[in-house]
Amino acid sequence: MASVRATPGRTPQGPRPQAALATCSSPAPVQGHGEAEEEEEEEQEPAEIHLCVLWNSGYLGIAYYDTSDSTIHFMPDAPDNESLKLLQRASQEHSKPKRPEIIFLPSVDFGLEISKQRLLSGNYTFIPYSMTTTEKILFLSSIIPFDCLLTVRALGGLLKFLGRRRIGVELEDYNISVPILGFKKFVLTHLVSIDQDTYSVLQIFKSEPHPSVYKVASGLKEGLSLFGILNRCRCKWGEKLLRLWFTRPTQDLEELNSRLDVIQFFLLPQNLDMAQMLHRLLGHIKNVPVSPGQGRELILKRMKLSHTKTSDWQVLYKTVYSALGLRDACRSLPQSIQLFQDIAQEFSDDLHHIASLIGKVVDFEGSLAENHFTVLPNIDPDIDEKKRRLMGLPSFLTEVARKELENLDSRIPSCSVIYIPLIGFLLSIPRLPSMAEASDFEIEGLDFMFLSEGKLHYRSTRTKELDALLGDLHCDIRDQETLLMHQLQCQVLARAAVFTRVLDLASRLDVLLALASAARDYGYSRPRYSPRLLGVRIQNGRHPLMELCARTFVPNSAECGGDRGRVKVITGPNSSGKSIYLKQVGLITFMALVGSFVPAEEAEIGAVDAIFTRIHSCESISLGLSTFMIDLNQVAKAVNNATKQSLVLIDEFGKGTNTVDGLALLAAVLRHWLALGPTCPHIFVATNFLSLVQLQLLPQGPLVQYLTMETCEDGDNLIFFYQVCEGLAKASHASHTAAQAGLPDQLLTRGKEVSDLIRSGKPIKPVKELLKEKQMENCQMLVDKFLKLDLEDPNLDLDLFMSQEVLPAGTAIL
Repeated sequence: MASVRATPGRTPQGPRPQAALATCSSPAPVQGHGEAEEEEEEEQEPAEIHLCVLWNSGYLGIAYYDTSDSTIHFMPDAPDNESLKLLQRASQEHSKPKRPEIIFLPSVDFGLEISKQRLLSGNYTFIPYSMTTTEKILFLSSIIPFDCLLTVRALGGLLKFLGRRRIGVELEDYNISVPILGFKKFVLTHLVSIDQDTYSVLQIFKSEPHPSVYKVASGLKEGLSLFGILNRCRCKWGEKLLRLWFTRPTQDLEELNSRLDVIQFFLLPQNLDMAQMLHRLLGHIKNVPVSPGQGRELILKRMKLSHTKTSDWQVLYKTVYSALGLRDACRSLPQSIQLFQDIAQEFSDDLHHIASLIGKVVDFEGSLAENHFTVLPNIDPDIDEKKRRLMGLPSFLTEVARKELENLDSRIPSCSVIYIPLIGFLLSIPRLPSMAEASDFEIEGLDFMFLSEGKLHYRSTRTKELDALLGDLHCDIRDQETLLMHQLQCQVLARAAVFTRVLDLASRLDVLLALASAARDYGYSRPRYSPRLLGVRIQNGRHPLMELCARTFVPNSAECGGDRGRVKVITGPNSSGKSIYLKQVGLITFMALVGSFVPAEEAEIGAVDAIFTRIHSCESISLGLSTFMIDLNQVAKAVNNATKQSLVLIDEFGKGTNTVDGLALLAAVLRHWLALGPTCPHIFVATNFLSLVQLQLLPQGPLVQYLTMETCEDGDNLIFFYQVCEGLAKASHASHTAAQAGLPDQLLTRGKEVSDLIRSGKPIKPVKELLKEKQMENCQMLVDKFLKLDLEDPNLDLDLFMSQEVLPAGTAIL
């Protein structure tokens, strides 16, 4: 753990630590999306930035404090496949006038629980003093993503550092804390902000238990999800990159179009065979480079540590030759596509040199058979000679054993001469019945060695001569082959740099081939990007998951852009497809932002910086929050962070509480956004609160557009067309949905009757049939009790019986 004073805006160099925590302060203000630029101000003292960075297991959490506005900025947990080299670069800049300051802090300062306590117990000037502890926790949970564990720890470490250094209040009384005027979220440049709730409700990722938990370390597998249907990668490195792209949707149009160019090329019918051939080659690309911190040692790392396995050489050989196949294939493809040009140029001749060396030296079959590294013939004459001797030993030793038997006691029926590595040549004879004690093992002219499996082993004059003449052939061969393996490893490691680039480009090609395969099978089309368009335009879009599950799927269009219709209120009967429509818009937008073709005839995507959702609440006892509170937190995230370039999807917000209160909250949220005018986010709201329109709770104007799901009543039946059109729903038709769910007809009839009475403002009267049934039950109960009375009993009090039984029952009947 370290605290660093560094100058932002420069690319740090050095190796990535497995977990790095740093607090940086700089005389340069932070501008834009986390990027700092140095500005010289003559009159004002330059502001300082104190940055805390936490990197662990491929994920990054960042928080910084800006003294210019006394605000803490934080970045939610983000996957990071680039080297985090801030600390080493900072430690190397000793000669510079504003050299960084590194302060090491104990790891306990970054503990998860203590960090949560610091955040929740902080003295923040933007929180009213009248708030209770519970209200303060709920307020902060709508601003700070407590589910992002690295970010929470980074914030906790930063607060500890600020309190210890007393930044900005060094000369003040100790009971005056460092001023914190707010928390603000930021994301890296070009990245689109999407929280975990959105990933969950849109089913971008979905983990479910694996049927065989012993075969998968996590016990989980990918369920029906967008990632699941698009992941057709042939190598693990490609699958990892696809997941990284999904967690890093981007606004970088150059990057997005470069991905789409490759996909479009492979979708051409004449390029199908080439795509299949490249896909087969990618299946042999394995995790080769040195990768510390990955949790397991990869091939080149094992080579560097001299822990090479026998199978590693064959895997490396196949990887190199497959990479050469990719290079040769890409050289025949259009070099106007950058990926093909990079593969053709950067898969250098070092690969051919490595493949040639391995192919000429390594005996793959022999290595697998003997479970150790062996070399091919004609590589080393000395090794070949020793192997010939070793192979000729059986017949030679048989002749030696025959001569030894002639000199042994006639009671010994047979003997053999064997060779044991590290021990040498030994004479082996069977144990005779007379050899009961250890003293009986002694034979004149022989040196007893050991007893094993009923046979006695000795050294004789001839076996000693064989040791001197032939030596330890087996160990000599192993030693010489190990020396050759070491020399080969050095040759490979000297050219290891090429493997990093091979995997980067091969995994990128693997991902784009996978996306092209899915686009071909599912009929996706290429989206267009329009930076000047604030919003999205989708023509005949489809839900990528639902269309695979439904027999027929009705496509729908969506358009939000400019100053008209930025808030779309969608009404319609239950089960008419409102939620699917919202998710469809979100998924198509997301797919376009990762560089994939989309399920639509046409799609034009504008500048989208974030996607927020309030669609489905994932309840959990561990959260300690009610369903409605979870809904409020999700909406609060959108209200606090959405910009005019954000896409907000809200489904049935407000239904978790009293109808009037829920309707009021929904109207208040929408009016808040409408008051922003042209800077209002792009909002799709699906609701069954028809009173929102009937009571005119929203202001009239071009910003609001009302949509509905088209239906048709055929007698008592309601026919769904699942088609979005302009207009308003007249009723929710809840009784029709209830009938489909199997509720009894009498309940449906009564429910419709009560609904009509409420709608017309008339009083609700009890059902007469139910009253008569209740009256008969009460009368029968009284008769039964009366017949059980003993009228001749002198202790019977009829007045008491009438007051306790008849009168209360009669009152109930009336």
